[in-house]
Amino acid sequence: MHIFRTKSVEQTVAETGEEHRSLKRTLNAWDLAVMGVAVAVGAGIFSVGAQAAAYHAGPAVILSFILAAVVCGAAAMCYAEFSSMIPVAGSAYTFTYTTVGEIIAWIIGWDLILEMLMASSVISKYWGVYLNDFMQLMGIRFNTNVVIGSFHIDVAPIIIVAFFTTLLVLGTKLSARVDGALTILKIAIVIFVIVVGFFYVKASNYSPFIPTSQPAGSVKGATVTGTMTEPLWQWATGMAPSIYGVPGVISGAALVFFAFIGFDVVATTSEEAKNPHKTIPKGIILGLSIVTVLYILVSIVTTGMVSYKDLAKATEPSLATGFELVGATWAAKIISFGIIVGLTTVVMVLLLGLTRVVFAMSRDGLLPRGLSKTGRHGTPAAIQIIGGIVVAIIASCFNIGILSDMVNIGTLSAFTLVAISVPIMRRKRPDVQRSFSIPGNPWVPILVALACFWLMLNLTVLTWIRFVVWLVIGFIIYFGYSYRHSRLGNEKLKDKPSATTIAR
Repeated sequence: MHIFRTKSVEQTVAETGEEHRSLKRTLNAWDLAVMGVAVAVGAGIFSVGAQAAAYHAGPAVILSFILAAVVCGAAAMCYAEFSSMIPVAGSAYTFTYTTVGEIIAWIIGWDLILEMLMASSVISKYWGVYLNDFMQLMGIRFNTNVVIGSFHIDVAPIIIVAFFTTLLVLGTKLSARVDGALTILKIAIVIFVIVVGFFYVKASNYSPFIPTSQPAGSVKGATVTGTMTEPLWQWATGMAPSIYGVPGVISGAALVFFAFIGFDVVATTSEEAKNPHKTIPKGIILGLSIVTVLYILVSIVTTGMVSYKDLAKATEPSLATGFELVGATWAAKIISFGIIVGLTTVVMVLLLGLTRVVFAMSRDGLLPRGLSKTGRHGTPAAIQIIGGIVVAIIASCFNIGILSDMVNIGTLSAFTLVAISVPIMRRKRPDVQRSFSIPGNPWVPILVALACFWLMLNLTVLTWIRFVVWLVIGFIIYFGYSYRHSRLGNEKLKDKPSATTIAR
C-alpha cells in the first residue's frame, strides 16, 4: 500500500542539504545533555515523586522511578542508534519514516506535536502560577492575571514564550547557552534541597516499603476516582480500582515517566549537532543519567522525610509539603524559586522540539512546505513564531491542566514504535554506518516496546479516549492533505545526498 511507502536513509540525509531548508550544526554533546536535563528537571522533580508516593506506590516510588528510568534508558539507546545513523531533524517521526512507512511516521509526528504542544502550554501556564506564588511568598504584591469583563488572561505565559521564541529565532546555539546557565543554577538548587532534606530523613518512614494494595476510594485525594480515571488495563479486565502494592508501583512508573521525556526532545535537534554520529548518543545518555540520579535522590528524600500517609492527606503533595511537615518552612521559598528556574528552561526546549518536528514534516510535504523555510540565522523562523503564538494563546487563555496526561501517552507511543523500528532497520539496511548500536538486538528493542506499551496501558481510560480523538483528527488531515502532497509520493526526493551535505 502507498501509505506504507518508506524513505531511504540516503533520501532523508539528502533533504538536509536543501537550500533554505537546512539547519546549522552548532551543538556539541554537552549542549545536548544539558538540553535533556533542562526539559526533564522542572517543577515535576519537586512534585511528581511526592504525588506518586502518596497515591500510587508509597516509599516504593523509588522503584517506580528506577523502572521508568530502565525503560527510558533502553528506549534512549534505540533513539541513540537511529540518531547516529540518521542525524536529521524530526526524532521518532524521521526514524519511523525510513522503516515502517509514511502513515506510521505521520501518526508518530502527530503524536509528537501533541506531546510537545501540550507540554509547552502546560509548563508555560504553570510558570505563571509559580511566579505568582513565589512573589507572594516573598511578600511582594504581584499578579500576572488580567480580567476584562468575563475574559480571563494570564500574561506570564505570553512573556516567557515570547522571550524564548525570540531567542530560538535568533539561533539555537544562543538559546542553548542561556538554557545551560539556567540549568546549572537549577541543578545546584536541587542538590542543595536534597542535601538539606537528608538531615530530616527517618528510616521508619520507609516501612512498609511496598504498602499493601487497597481500594482507591479508601484514600482521600487518590487520583483513581471512577471509570474514567482508572488505568485502562484495570478497566478492561474488570479489576476494582486500587492503589499501592505492585500494581501501584507500575502505575506510579507510568505517572513519573513524564520526568524522563527530555532525551526524545534532544533527538529532534539531531540536524543541529556537530559530528552527530558521536555527539547525539553521548548527549542523550549523559543527560538521561544525570536526570535519573537526581530523581531517585529526590524520591528517597521525599519519602524519608515524612510518611507517605501524611503526604496523601495534603491537598497537593510535593517536596515542599515534606519540608513543611517537618517544620522547615523556609525551604518552601527556595523550592518555589527552583521551580520557576526549572520551568523556564523546560519551556525553551519544548518550544524547540515542537518546531523541529513540524519542520521535518513540512519539509517532507506532509504539512505546508512554506513552513520549513529557514532564515538568515539558520532557524525555521515562521514555524517558531507560529508555534510560539499558539502555545502562548493556549497557555494564557485556557485551563489545560486536564490535558497533561496526553504528554505521557504521546511520548510512550513514539518510544514503542521507535523500539520496534530498530530490528526492522537492522534487517533492512545492515550496510548503513552505526556509530552506536543497542546491544541484544532484536530482543532488547522488542522488550522495550512491550514495556512502553504496558506503561501506556497503565494510563487512564480518559487519556486513551482523548488520544483516539487526536488520532482521528490526524487521519483526517493525512488523507485530506498530506497523502496527496507528500514529496516521497510525488517522487520529488533526491536519491543521494550531495558532497556538501555529507561533509556537514
